[in-house]
Amino acid sequence: MTFRLYDFSDIYMKQRTISHDATGLRFGIVVAAFNKLVTSKLLSSCVEWLRQQGVKADDIEVVRVPGAFEIPLVARTMAKSSRFNAVICLGAVIRGDTPHFDYICTEVSRGIGQAALDADVPIIFGVLTTHTVAQAIERSEPAKFDRGGEAARSAIEMARVMRPLRRVEEATGSDLYGGACSASPQTGTVSKKKGASPQRSKEIPLWPC
Repeated sequence: MTFRLYDFSDIYMKQRTISHDATGLRFGIVVAAFNKLVTSKLLSSCVEWLRQQGVKADDIEVVRVPGAFEIPLVARTMAKSSRFNAVICLGAVIRGDTPHFDYICTEVSRGIGQAALDADVPIIFGVLTTHTVAQAIERSEPAKFDRGGEAARSAIEMARVMRPLRRVEEATGSDLYGGACSASPQTGTVSKKKGASPQRSKEIPLWPC
């Protein structure tokens, strides 16, 4: 039996380094109003992290929904709008005395995952699923687990990973990754109210909080 030995020492794979510089990127955030004590901290930390990495306030759009169960549909709609480089989902589902917790967690995780595949845009899972309120609060605290900031970081990394892949797709004319995300908003964007502070991100309160 004959064996052939190959020397691959002169072959280098292309490696894409991940940068946290988010200048010029646009992000959509879907946040659940239920368990507001927790979700408000997730949102605040998430937006702050995005801003620190160079994202303009006008490039962050926040949509509030009643609860975690409603997140996937809105996230999918935002992602398919071609206005965002990534969409971030924030919520908190806390276990109670009934199986409700298990049903919600299953459907939310499945829905968000399917939404990302359908829209072909990064959709980040930032929904807390905890046994107690104390665990949820601890994970939302910036000084501790900081899940809000972690979701923002993941969104930036995925947006940066996908951007060069989109360029390759456009250059080759292939459709391997679906429609490219536009860096600038298209028609149907929500205009800011006159006199609004330029330092605040746009927010669509679809549900009263």
